[in-house]
Amino acid sequence: MMTHARLAAAATILTLFLSALAGPVPVRADTAASDAVCPLDRPVVLAGLDWDSARFHNAVAARILQDAYGCDTTAIAGATIPLTNGLARGDVDIMMEVWRNSLAEAWVKAAETGRVRDIGPNFPDAVQGWYVPRYVVEGPDAPAPDLKSVQDLANYTEVFRDREEPGKGRFYNCLAGWACEIVNTRKLEAYGLAGLYTNFKPGTGEALTAAVIAATRRKKPILFYHWTPSWLLGAIDAVKLEEPPFEPEAFDALRRPDAPLPKGVAYPVASVAIGVNSDFADAAPELISMLTAYETTSSLVAGALLAMEQDKLTAEEAADAFLKANAPLWQGWMPAPNAARLSAALGLN
Repeated sequence: MMTHARLAAAATILTLFLSALAGPVPVRADTAASDAVCPLDRPVVLAGLDWDSARFHNAVAARILQDAYGCDTTAIAGATIPLTNGLARGDVDIMMEVWRNSLAEAWVKAAETGRVRDIGPNFPDAVQGWYVPRYVVEGPDAPAPDLKSVQDLANYTEVFRDREEPGKGRFYNCLAGWACEIVNTRKLEAYGLAGLYTNFKPGTGEALTAAVIAATRRKKPILFYHWTPSWLLGAIDAVKLEEPPFEPEAFDALRRPDAPLPKGVAYPVASVAIGVNSDFADAAPELISMLTAYETTSSLVAGALLAMEQDKLTAEEAADAFLKANAPLWQGWMPAPNAARLSAALGLN
């Protein structure tokens, strides 16, 4: 019988194998600056993480790498853990979002052996938590006016009724393969809710978003995990449920399925870093210098994501709009000649 670890390893290999069969996903295929010489003689490979803000940052980074530095780029699509393993092996060069508060064990082990590096924050102020629409807890028709915290959820399984599991409520967790899925699953146990709520894991980020949007359009109750920056929390009025204050040791135990069950605590306000493969970093110091200076905020990113949703922009179109609107920001990330090339490519000169 295969052990859990072997099954996990097999799943990782299968995921990357399937990604390889599908071939690299081109981030952009248009022009690169003709007078810029990329320090690599192959495409730079980005981690194609499966959520919107990562897609947006990939598009911004690809535009810069191509037009300011003359590099070709590709991306390998996948979830956090297999792509982190790929980053450690050198299959992937850059991961634009490494959530420092919920590092996958694959990252921790790779960092300990020097195969990956955290080169600094992408945005320093991300928030995660469990949310309900405001109409669930406020207003004359609110079905749960006394619901304030996660400890209160035991009294509201009927409000968040799971039609497929009679007698239970439904909690919309994050996606399998994301580190937050493990944390949320352990929180359900720590808060005494595991037997009261179905731990529902949507297959994709789009499926999670669609479930929340469908419920809010009909003013139905829904209990869900989410995070910022995201367009969803900018588009709906949601309330974050209270949790016991963040404690580092308790939260670290929540991240590790093999650790004794800890008490539940809130996510910390997270700093989200840019991670790179160490061999890539050694081979391309000019690119590392730019990526180290690359820094945004949750507010900036949330605005770009909301524009993507409302104006039906692709990640590449949103990246171009962001770069055109924030030239003073990114011009500080790179030497003047590189900035001039990117400005010309964006039509800013």
